[in-house]
Amino acid sequence: MHNFSRRAFLQALAAIAAARASPLLRAQSPVRFVDDPFRLGVASGYPRPDGAVIWTRLAPDITQTNGGLDPVAVPVRWEVARDEKFASIAASGSVDALQQAAHSVHVEPAGLGADRWYWYRFIAGGAASPVGRMRTAPAADAATARLRFAFASCQQYEQGWYSAYRHMQGDDLDLVVFLGDYIYESSWGRDHVRKHDRAEPYTLQDYRARYALYKSDADLQAAHQAYSWILTWDDHEVDNDYANDRPEDGMPAAQFLLRRAAAYQAYYEHMPLPSSMRPVGSGMRIHTSLAWGRLANFHVVDGRQYRDHQVCPSRRGGSNVVDPESCREIRDASRTLLGAEQEAWLDRGFAATRAQWNILAQQTLMARLDRRPGDGQRFWTDGWDGYPAARKRLLESMAARKLANPIVIGGDVHMHYVADLKADFDDEKSPVVASEFCGTSITSQGPSQKSVDALLPENPHIKLARSDHRGYVRASVGGGTFSAELIALDTVKRQESKASVLARFVVEDGRPGPQRS
Repeated sequence: MHNFSRRAFLQALAAIAAARASPLLRAQSPVRFVDDPFRLGVASGYPRPDGAVIWTRLAPDITQTNGGLDPVAVPVRWEVARDEKFASIAASGSVDALQQAAHSVHVEPAGLGADRWYWYRFIAGGAASPVGRMRTAPAADAATARLRFAFASCQQYEQGWYSAYRHMQGDDLDLVVFLGDYIYESSWGRDHVRKHDRAEPYTLQDYRARYALYKSDADLQAAHQAYSWILTWDDHEVDNDYANDRPEDGMPAAQFLLRRAAAYQAYYEHMPLPSSMRPVGSGMRIHTSLAWGRLANFHVVDGRQYRDHQVCPSRRGGSNVVDPESCREIRDASRTLLGAEQEAWLDRGFAATRAQWNILAQQTLMARLDRRPGDGQRFWTDGWDGYPAARKRLLESMAARKLANPIVIGGDVHMHYVADLKADFDDEKSPVVASEFCGTSITSQGPSQKSVDALLPENPHIKLARSDHRGYVRASVGGGTFSAELIALDTVKRQESKASVLARFVVEDGRPGPQRS
């Protein structure tokens, strides 16, 4: 366990406060860069019909926690063009990259045309960034014919190369959905191909350095340049298995919230997030919805910040695998994974949407997974199985609101899963409410396939479970179907690894439940 002294605690608190409220300091003379300040690339996200968020961070020396910059504001010009050569500029302006935000910039150009591609770049100190590509969303009332997207999660830097993103670049997508564990705070696993360059992060400077390391990867940068992303987080952006204000290692809540505030600040600084998601105190609202014309609506939720603590932990906090007969708390109807306010927000969103397809972007496997072969049951407490009443409320909300074509996507468990979602998994006649596709990890190691196969007879609603490949999911919506291709890499231990389609499934309009294609 990491212990803060009172002095270190106050110093860390002051660093976060300074990051959010420092006065503007300008350089005495114009900044001129000798080394490339755009070593972390560019990114875009959260497309709207009239624009999107574009992002970069100035960091000519990523080995230094300050990116190698003095603590002064650096003017950055940004441009959005209708063509790759920037002959036709659609929007432009200037913004200051501030030391208190790690010299990151978040720009939200508006007034762009709906449902079309644009190109963007940044210019600072005589240096130009790589050119990124972004797509605006269709107009709210548009009868859009098609949406293609990929979703991914769990990219432990040490355990493999990001070859999946190289393949993703050739997929002709409209956007990418990332479902958590963008960074890992800890070092674990076997057969590492590279190493974290620092110890586990606890302070704002620590987390900034970890993001800089991850975002220095060329394949990850290229995927950000190619597509706009929407994102949610899971636990490793802060600490393994954390729940609300409790980590797994017993750190006092006040100190952990300080660590969480540092992690959230660094997350905001390194992601193409709208200004509405800027952290406030130790909190940061990231749940949101995003429409793709009348065709689809993404409901993006946060399964970490507001949840109740895990039941019956084996340590001071964190996950466990429990027998519900001996851990009665698991059945408590008041327990929530999303928090009461977010549950109510999601229910209102289900009631209001008029989209033909509704995609719930969340972190983990939602289908029940009984982990005990034979008689009796055992459930993992960090996922939805640890919050069965909350899962039942969510699925009942979908049914009560007559949500059109609900699709649940997730990650976290380092496996490809395809499943029927039911309000009552104990009743074989319980109707299927929604279809689930849980994607495997970009790099993070999974359990053995033999151990997974042993559980399938206990879980007939699960139609596929494969832990033996890393990769992502490629999805397409249109023509009355939702189709998902489970992409599997040969290996993540070689950068040039090939990829193939492990399986294909479709969901037909008005008929919940995935069918193998």
